[in-house]
Amino acid sequence: MSNATTVSNATATSQTPALSPDITEPSLHSPNPISVNTNTTSHHPMQTRSKSGIHKPKLGYAAQVDYTVTEPSSYKIAAQHSQWCIAMQDEFDALQKQGTWSLVPPPPHKNIVGCKWVYKLKRHSDGTITRYKARLVAKGFHQQQGVDYDETFSPVVKPPTVRLILSLAMSQNWPLRQLDVKKAFLHGTLKEEFYMAQPQGYIGSTNSHYVCKLQKSIYGLKQAPRAWFDSFTTQLLHLRFTASTADSSLFIYHHKGVIAYLLLYVDDIVLTNNSTSFLDHLILQLSKVFDIKDLGTLHYFLGIQVARTPKNVLITQSKYASDLLIKHHMVDSKPTKTPYSPNTRLSLHEGDVSSDPYGYRSLVDALHYLTFTRPDISFAVHQVCQYMSTPTSIHLTATKRLLRYIKCTLHHGIAFTPGLLVYLGSNPITWSAKKQPTVSRSSTESEYRALATATIEHIEVDFHFIRERVLRKDLVVKFVSTTDQLADIFTKSLPTQRFIDLCHNLTVSLKPHSIEGE
Repeated sequence: MSNATTVSNATATSQTPALSPDITEPSLHSPNPISVNTNTTSHHPMQTRSKSGIHKPKLGYAAQVDYTVTEPSSYKIAAQHSQWCIAMQDEFDALQKQGTWSLVPPPPHKNIVGCKWVYKLKRHSDGTITRYKARLVAKGFHQQQGVDYDETFSPVVKPPTVRLILSLAMSQNWPLRQLDVKKAFLHGTLKEEFYMAQPQGYIGSTNSHYVCKLQKSIYGLKQAPRAWFDSFTTQLLHLRFTASTADSSLFIYHHKGVIAYLLLYVDDIVLTNNSTSFLDHLILQLSKVFDIKDLGTLHYFLGIQVARTPKNVLITQSKYASDLLIKHHMVDSKPTKTPYSPNTRLSLHEGDVSSDPYGYRSLVDALHYLTFTRPDISFAVHQVCQYMSTPTSIHLTATKRLLRYIKCTLHHGIAFTPGLLVYLGSNPITWSAKKQPTVSRSSTESEYRALATATIEHIEVDFHFIRERVLRKDLVVKFVSTTDQLADIFTKSLPTQRFIDLCHNLTVSLKPHSIEGE
């Protein structure tokens, strides 16, 4: 009996952690406590914290996200916060007000498209929260071409058009107003027969198996942008506006001495004209048909910050550039004075193949959008854009140099040309830089080809020859010194001082300006 007890105690000792000598463990079979032998020690040479008497407390952390400052990823999360619940209710009420759908029994042999809630925090240019926005989005990837949709193309305003209108407003001292259309896509009318599942959280109790038959377009549908554009342009035509032949998103009003220009980019609108009373009248007329929000004087448009003074209009993308630096962890990088090294010549196969080509493409795409107000980086961006398919470590280094230059020139703005630069007055409007299909034997021939390309864009193609136009005095060709050739910044890498001089001549801002929200 004693032997069995000894074995039992030995087994318990080997399976339980050692206790301090003054602690005893009661026996399961006897009311009298049995002392536990704590003198058994390990002879392994490894020194552990336990052997040294070091006992670190174990702390448990509960992961918790504040969804009042973060966008929730699902309806289940959003439904637990009042701000997002209010936003969803506002969206649902707007859908009902527009008569977006009617509930019907699910028709047989019809494609039923799903839907989901998407959440977005709307912010000012300084990053502070403006409002909580919830949007019901159809799962357009379930649509079938020829069944659920056909035409999908919808134009957007071109960057040169935006710069042209801003320059015109400044030169004529016209006001610049910004409008926003709430729930814009809900104003489009569908031409196709379309069915969608009921939204999560708003499924009827008596007809839960019913589906939504859409009468109006909704976000997420492939044809929704086109339906909204058609609806809005139809209303503008009723108000005597005409669409520009050069840009279908620019609308012009010219009647009885009143001139007005309207820019449309999806649901964002910029207005300028020579009559304040007409501007107010136009906003009133549009408000009768659409849910229009007057944002007042133009300050922030498509990620572009606009600052107006009596002498000029400055447009920058400093907030966009700052967010780009944060996203790619380049905030603490060493700044540089030029975006592209004069001694660098990129090639297709130099360097190791990038392990993240998608990340490279995303970065280059973001840099390309930054050229909207930054012509000084145009050449460098065009260089790194040529290696999107198989980027290498050398190409990534070149893009990081671009980010280092952006950090050094965060508040630079406005500047814009294939060796051609088009001005309205002293303001650069459009630019481009293109590879020529043939090899020029001299710089003079190269500049002649660039001039020919520029004239093709602005006069009849059948009569684009430079010599003929000069003889007809349609064009005046003047000598420009090499030191004054502004197009060099778009066609080649330059030394630091030469680059800075050209930036100054292009009216690119070289010092911080006061922008609303900064």
